[in-house]
Amino acid sequence: MLGTIRHRGPDDEGIYCSSNVGLGHRRLSIIGLDSGHQPLSNEDGTVWITFNGEIYNYQELRAELIAKGHRFSTQTDTEVIVHSYEEFGEGCVSKLRGMFAFAIWDDCEKVLLLARDRVGIKPLYYFVNDKCLLFGSEMKAILADGEIQPEIDLGMIDRFLTFLYLPGSDTLLKGIRKLPPGSLMVVRHGKATIRSYWDLEFTPAKKSLHDAEDELISLLKETVRLHMISEVPVGFLLSGGVDSTAMLSIASGSNRQRLSSFTLGFESPDIEDERPYARLAANAFGSQHHELTITAADFSAFMPRYVWHMEEPVCEPPAIALYYVSRLAREHVKVLISGEGGDEAFAGYPNYRTIFWVERLKKLLGPLAGASANGMKLANSLLFNSERIARYAPLLAEPFERYYYGRTSNPHSYFNSSTASLYSDEFARSALKEGATAGLNAHLAAAPEGDVINKMLYVDTKMWLPDDLLLKADKMTMANSVELRVPLLDHKVLEFAASLPGQYKVHGLSTKYIAKRALRRQIPLEILSRRKAGFPVPYASWLNSDLRGWLTDVLLDRETLSRGYFNERAIVSLLDENSRSPLRARELFSLATLELWHRAFASSRPVEQCSVTQMA
Repeated sequence: MLGTIRHRGPDDEGIYCSSNVGLGHRRLSIIGLDSGHQPLSNEDGTVWITFNGEIYNYQELRAELIAKGHRFSTQTDTEVIVHSYEEFGEGCVSKLRGMFAFAIWDDCEKVLLLARDRVGIKPLYYFVNDKCLLFGSEMKAILADGEIQPEIDLGMIDRFLTFLYLPGSDTLLKGIRKLPPGSLMVVRHGKATIRSYWDLEFTPAKKSLHDAEDELISLLKETVRLHMISEVPVGFLLSGGVDSTAMLSIASGSNRQRLSSFTLGFESPDIEDERPYARLAANAFGSQHHELTITAADFSAFMPRYVWHMEEPVCEPPAIALYYVSRLAREHVKVLISGEGGDEAFAGYPNYRTIFWVERLKKLLGPLAGASANGMKLANSLLFNSERIARYAPLLAEPFERYYYGRTSNPHSYFNSSTASLYSDEFARSALKEGATAGLNAHLAAAPEGDVINKMLYVDTKMWLPDDLLLKADKMTMANSVELRVPLLDHKVLEFAASLPGQYKVHGLSTKYIAKRALRRQIPLEILSRRKAGFPVPYASWLNSDLRGWLTDVLLDRETLSRGYFNERAIVSLLDENSRSPLRARELFSLATLELWHRAFASSRPVEQCSVTQMA
């Protein structure tokens, strides 16, 4: 099991076994370089832990625990968790500020505790039946157990094609699940129970915009300072956007050593090159900057390994760029800091602004916002003068919840409207939309009422953030033995953002309004005012040119078609449609990802076929 995740921790390995319990650990040494061997125990060996992540307030907790009489033998944050468990029991997780997935074995009580951080920065998979419980940071570790025979959950394929990622606790393999973010699993007397210990509550506080700006800057300085704690070099991922630039700006103001920064670009006329903006940030704040360019050949060559490392099908082409830039960074640093999460905390994406105005227009238009064809035509002529905006006009006739069927694609995604022609008759019987969207409906029901911006942010924090963005962030960086830290997803930052009204986040046509106001004196104007780009990858044009042959070979291969999921005619039609205009790139990339996932994980010997040596 440990051999399959060596890339996550190449510096050390440890195993603890006692009666019917075994804990294993692969270590990436960041803090307590000489004393951080795991699994680690308390003084008398009655409490053991294996822990992945970082606890940023561990020094404060350590001092508190020493004052209570606890004795430490290391300087690590890992040991702080052990003594926190001794002192506070399961409640220890609420004391921790950081990213974590850990298992604690209490030998006296014969209790196993599994825990995952509040928003799911670190992954934790498990398999449980009447004979055993297996868990690990990756599915590969569980599959390494010879007793586990992978069986595909066909309903999850439809869920993937609905959202273009897999939200929720289920995976494509029956029996292998994800511990939800902000949750604990307690195993006692052979019974496993799961409970939530944290939720993001949107309870807007009355504070002026000016006061909120000052509070935000103070909080950002604190979280960046804490995330800089390390005994190895720390670098910064620069996308040329507001959030990553802000992280470098704040760190450079308090760090005495010259920082490193990294970015990646493409020689393609189809997308905006991020590198000039990243260079601007690096020059402004004095970082030693490194750049990399990748090609279509690099992109396709990594695709099988992309699927192997991600373990879950996700339509996330920028993940491949993240892999290459973190590989570059590994030559210089072991820890990277990124601006991931700022858009989910402060509403940075254009779709937040779009849906905000759509919902407002519904109220203003009244009956015109209904399904009447004449009403739609009038609303379109009055309010949607550009082709770019007009494509959202149909949302006026849809309930808010419908928007999230196409959360990661356009409002009329092919997978949400054409499955009748795509799916084979047999496969269609196992693909029920009610099952695919059940988790979404539950989160929508729990979301705050009234403020549509905060409602969207809540749902995205529960779904898209942990199961798409953070999955990509963890898996692609750890594939290169690099730890990625995300200061903007510190739970105190998220709780602060949740205390703000939606109008502080989307104001008129401005997204991330308060963050941009608060940072306007620290970030170059060219970066602060530029249009949101989102680390673009020219995969759409590549799939229609350099990679067209590769894509066709994958999707029309005999092995692919033999699975019986899709009608060959529909696949051919998609390829033909995309050859005329690359509007189906997301769908085709998703289908290719799904097929490569099957080849990596749905064979009888998936771990051996995709060995660590092959993936190194």
